Amino acid sequence: MATTDLWTYRDGTWRGNAFVGYQVEAADGEIGKVDSASDDSGSSFIVVDTGPMIFGKKVMIPAGLIERVDLDAETVFVGRTKEEIKNAPKYNEEQAGDPTYRVELAGYYGERDQGEVPAHSTTGDRRPAQ
Repeated sequence: MATTDLWTYRDGTWRGNAFVGYQVEAADGEIGKVDSASDDSGSSFIVVDTGPMIFGKKVMIPAGLIERVDLDAETVFVGRTKEEIKNAPKYNEEQAGDPTYRVELAGYYGERDQGEVPAHSTTGDRRPAQ
């Protein structure tokens, strides 16, 4: 297996719906709370409410970007910076299942396993730090 699928949880036991209400930490700090999630096979994601103190919007984060979960601290850790998440395409609940929207997100977040990824993607390697 070359890379982790962007739309699949890295840990097969994770279920995003169980994380609703958990804090979300970007690579460089807290970004909000899990507002909702999808656990659909091959198209899983969490929706993060960034709240008015940080960015004041909701963003959809593909399940494959979740690097780890601390169940005791109720915190989800994602492998992107606050700035990357802040600048992500705006979440629209009606578009969540739209393949065009998912391709846009995949391109933005740097998915390299899809043929429609823009060549100018600058998000870098998605592997967790070792």
